[in-house]
Parts: sequence; structure tokens; C-alpha cells
Amino acid sequence: MGSSVRELAGATPATRDRYVDLLRVASLGAVVLGHWLMAAVTPDGVGNLLAVVPALQPLTWLLQVMPVFFFVGGFSHALSYRSLLRKRPEAAPGAAADSVYSAFLRARLQRLLRPTMVFVLVWGAAALLVQLLGGGGGLTGVTLRMVTQPLWFIGIYLAMVAFTPPLLKLHERYGWGAFAGLAGAAVMVDVLRFAAGVPYVEFLNFAFVWLAVHQLGFLRADGRIHLRRAALLAGGGLVTATALVAFGPYPLSMVGMPGEKVSNMAPPTLALLAHGLWLVGGVELLRAPAARLLERPRVWRTVVAANGVAMTAFLWHLTAMFGVYGALLALDVALPEPASAAWWAQVPLRLALAAALTAALVAAFRTFERPAAPATPGTPGSSGAGPLAALGATLCLLGVLGLSIVGFGGLLDGRTALLIAIPVSAPAAVAMTLGGWLLVERAGRGTGER
Repeated sequence: MGSSVRELAGATPATRDRYVDLLRVASLGAVVLGHWLMAAVTPDGVGNLLAVVPALQPLTWLLQVMPVFFFVGGFSHALSYRSLLRKRPEAAPGAAADSVYSAFLRARLQRLLRPTMVFVLVWGAAALLVQLLGGGGGLTGVTLRMVTQPLWFIGIYLAMVAFTPPLLKLHERYGWGAFAGLAGAAVMVDVLRFAAGVPYVEFLNFAFVWLAVHQLGFLRADGRIHLRRAALLAGGGLVTATALVAFGPYPLSMVGMPGEKVSNMAPPTLALLAHGLWLVGGVELLRAPAARLLERPRVWRTVVAANGVAMTAFLWHLTAMFGVYGALLALDVALPEPASAAWWAQVPLRLALAAALTAALVAAFRTFERPAAPATPGTPGSSGAGPLAALGATLCLLGVLGLSIVGFGGLLDGRTALLIAIPVSAPAAVAMTLGGWLLVERAGRGTGER
């Protein structure tokens, strides 16, 4: 592994934006660390440290960095899709567009869904075995229910991939206006939600908020976020988020809190969008010094190595955390009261153990995150490949989001949860994800790869 990382780092083109790779790794790492720190596990269950100590909630303004990941995703998707457009074969416009779109979806979903499906199938089999043997209570039951929750991020990211082509066209035509349109739609949703009390409208902001942040990545790809605009984004976003929290119906925490009537995260709110703006502006202000740091070979090799396993680590980090707590309970190690002095003293040990177990899981499953062969649109066979790929991506999106909500608890009892207004079970969610992935694969292959 060391030699391959060294070779990859050494072969990095001079034109590659290394800072984007750093942001991708750093944002996922911050999420993992935040989850480990926020978990307040006791023999009686799992709570949230931010609910135990509300004074710590301002930390979420630093640790809630998912907007940075979606921003980086927009940048990468723009470059990838444009690269495929340049390689498209001579054909009828409709068939060529289908070929590029299906090849784009297949390439992006392979890297994302291969490790995800392995995670889902391993945990699904384990959950079924545990419940067949009569288990599933206590910490085990909590783990079966919560271990899939981070999959919401993958579901939303799938939507970003699927919407890239049409939104990239809007960006190329309207630039900042396309971003403003999505942000304005997010504002309107919150007005209808909080001022007019329109039911269910808030779920539209799963699209508008995250797509607006994703659209900033397109602007970054075209070099349209210079230092002055980055400063305006950071300052304006921070002031707006502060005002919305201080004077509006929005909570302080930028992550979901148990029992709260309004969450900034699920569904996303205008406050979370403003938070995303200040984060994007802030990281852009740090671009120049970070780029100088990344010119050092050792630093860049570390980023390359981390990028090769980042998704695997993200998928399995809660498994490692619950494994550590389960081992402590099995060994009769006392779990102190959350936020007590003894609890804080135990934090370094728990973090070290969780990191070590995550590393072991990464070593076991990292092979499924290996990059696929570079995507190349082949000679189009029919104009149906694009719609087929879009249908597959939609099924994947619904399946992954459904599984993040329902979890693996209650498999034998037929447990369901509401995905917006549709009841979904874990087996149905797994079937949708797997079926959708197969449709995307078929559409990508059906174009005739060169």
C-alpha cells in the first residue's frame, strides 16, 4: 500500500487542485470525530452530549462540515462531467447525451455504492442472525437502529450526482444567478413552512439547500470564487446564520437534537444554508496557505492515502464506536456519567480505541473502495440509457435514505419508518438500492464502452 500511495502521489498532475482533496478528507474526518465525541453512551442507552451540555452546541458551527463536502462534490462533478463531454463519440445529440449521462452516473456510483452495498449486506446479515438467535436488545438493539443513520449523507450525495448535468447547464447560462435561484427557493420554503404553516413543504429543502451548496462547487470549478467573494460568503453567511438563530425559529445547533421541534438538519433550513455559506467562504480564504502546505511530499502522500479509504472509514466508524462501547461493557468497565470529569478523562482512550478499530475495519473492507476504470462514453446504442440510469439513481437514492431512517432493528417484526410519507422497511430499502445500482450498471454498459 505504501508504494502505491507513493506512486499515486508522485504521479499527481501539476494541474490537480490538491486543496479539494484535502477538504474532502478533512470534512469526512470532522464528521467522524464529531460523532465519536457527541455519543453519550450509558448502560441504559445512547444520548447526545450536546443535549446533556447545551453550552457545547456552538461547536457544531465548526464540526458540522457536511456543506464543505457537498461543495467539493460540486467542483469534482463539474470537472468529471465536462471531461466526459469532451470524450463523447460522434452521434445523434440525444443518444450522445444519454451515453455521457449514463457513463457519468455509473462511474460516480461505482466508487460510492460498492463500499456502501458491502456495508449494508454485512450489517443486514449480522442483524438477521442476531435477531434469529433472540438478540437485539440493549446496546445491540441501539446499534442495529443507529449504525445506518450516516447513510442519509450518501443518499443526498446521490441526488447531487444525478442532478449535476441539468444544474451545470443552468450554471453555465446564469452563473451566480443559478445559485441565487436555489437559495431563493430555500428561503421561500422556510417562509411557507414557518409563516404560512404549509405541511410537508419543508422536505423540499433537502433538495434546495444542498443543491445550492453544490452549485457553489460549480462556481469554484470556474474560478468564480475569488478572495473578495470568499470573504463576502464567509462574513455574510456567518452574520445571517447568527441573526436567524437569534431572532428566528431556528435552533442553535447545526446538527439534529433529540426531542427538538425544529431541526436545522432534517430537513435542512435556511440557517443551515447560511452556515454552509460561511464555511465555504472560510475554507476558500484558507486555500493559498493550504496549497503551499500540500506541496510538501509527505503531507500530500498522507492526503492521497486518506482519500483512498475515506468512504470506507466513514461507513464503518459508528460500527467501531459501538464496538468499543460494547467491549467496555462486556469487560465490566464502568461508563461514567456523560460530561462528568471521569467521562472527559475517558475520552482519549475511547477515541484511540475507536480509531484503532476503524483502521482494522478499513483494512478489511478498503478493497471495495478502489477506483473503477476511468469512465468513457461509448458508442450509444439507444436513447433509453439516460432515463434508465436516472431511474436507477432514483431507486438508489430512495433506498439509501430509507435504510438510514429505518435501520436494521426489528427485521423479523417487519419494522417500517416513514420516508417523507411512504412507509419503508429495511429489506425493501436494500432491494431498492441494489436494484437501482444494477439499473445504473446496465445503462452504463449498454452504451458500449470503448
